[in-house]
Amino acid sequence: MYLTKEKKQEIYAEYGKNAQDTGSAEAQIALFTYRIQHLTELMKQNKKDQVSERALVALVGKRRRMLDYLKETDIERYRVIIKKLNLRK
Repeated sequence: MYLTKEKKQEIYAEYGKNAQDTGSAEAQIALFTYRIQHLTELMKQNKKDQVSERALVALVGKRRRMLDYLKETDIERYRVIIKKLNLRK
């Protein structure tokens, strides 16, 4: 399995306030980004996998909505997470 409990805790610890902070926007965006990267690699190998493609599009939409929310509520946190995750825009 590509996303273990330990990997999630590591992502939450790095981008959230602490390892148990699963609800902050930054932690969720970081987790979505990790999952998007994994699905992108999977899609490069299996171009006709429509289920994974649909999941990828849904995750990208979720991350976009979360980034839009963060941009509206706190622009500084938005800028920090964009720079940390090396996302465009």
